[in-house]
Amino acid sequence: MKKKSIRFERADQRKFFTTLNKRVNDYFRQKSLKKTGDFKLYFKTLIMFILLVTPYFLITIFDFHFVLDFALCIVMGIGVAGVGMNVMHDANHGSFSSKKWVNKIMGSSIYLLAGNVYNWKVQHNLLHHTFTNIHEHDEDLEAGRILRFSKHTPWKKHHRYQHLYSILLYGLLTINWSLTSDFTQMIRYRKRKLSVGAEKSDIYMWSMLILTKILYFIIWIVLPIVVFDIAWYQVIIGFFVMHYIAGLILSMIFQLAHIVEKAETPTPNESGFMKNTWAIHQLFTTANFGTKSKFLNWFSGGLNHQIEHHIFPNISHVHYTKIAEIVKSTAKEFNLPYHEYSSIWVAIESHFNHLKHLGNKPAVAV
Repeated sequence: MKKKSIRFERADQRKFFTTLNKRVNDYFRQKSLKKTGDFKLYFKTLIMFILLVTPYFLITIFDFHFVLDFALCIVMGIGVAGVGMNVMHDANHGSFSSKKWVNKIMGSSIYLLAGNVYNWKVQHNLLHHTFTNIHEHDEDLEAGRILRFSKHTPWKKHHRYQHLYSILLYGLLTINWSLTSDFTQMIRYRKRKLSVGAEKSDIYMWSMLILTKILYFIIWIVLPIVVFDIAWYQVIIGFFVMHYIAGLILSMIFQLAHIVEKAETPTPNESGFMKNTWAIHQLFTTANFGTKSKFLNWFSGGLNHQIEHHIFPNISHVHYTKIAEIVKSTAKEFNLPYHEYSSIWVAIESHFNHLKHLGNKPAVAV
């Protein structure tokens, strides 16, 4: 079934985004700063790749005890999440560097994480950032029938328990990337002719997908077994542990920004128009969390500053803590919401409370 076309209100009568954009641009001009990454991001990039790659070489070269190998796989999982949030994410938004070729190379790090650049850009940059929290348009709200992330999603009996079992499924995110998601997405996105730039032919896109998947499994599965003579079951367990830790971190960070009590899930009217402009829509559908935590700001790639990221996705996350002050004060000035949770723990509580609420059987309208 063809999805209804969505259009946002174009006339910003209050001039919110015009005012905000000018203030943010003035900040960068006055500070003589580029909107892209800086030496702090590049140094952090090195750390994240060390977390990802070093345990791999330690496990394959040295004959450690299984318990130590298990711990190193957990570190690799943290590295997968770290590279994804800090390097791949900024690069595929074009904000890692002012040089396109650097963004392209760093964005390609997604292939080391089991993903695909084209699919990720369509799902994240195009669908999620454009249609944030809109049912049947933002695929981040869709979890098949097993989870209910929106009040507009059909309710099933097992949803009563989703606040209990959801955490067990979150760790499967990147494993699904590697095994099934990329293939089903490629079919769906190519059929819909969704584009995120000057795309190549279907033959090229499918060839790249298959080739990168083969190389991925050679690196992470075949080489450890065949070349380094590690028992196959240890490799499979280690692979699963790495991905489960990465998936758990990435899923939780993503959910806390949009699947919480404060974030709304608005729908268009019968003509397909949304109530607000795109920028104001982001304020209603997005939430920040734990922004006072220096570690969370650093490790999450600024994804706890989701409001700033959604309104200014072309600005690197290293600047979010500074421009957040501008965004928050401007939203308050225009009497608009600025949703935030004081800590990650408060946001986690809100997320699972929200899941529990969505798991309740909806009241039947009389």
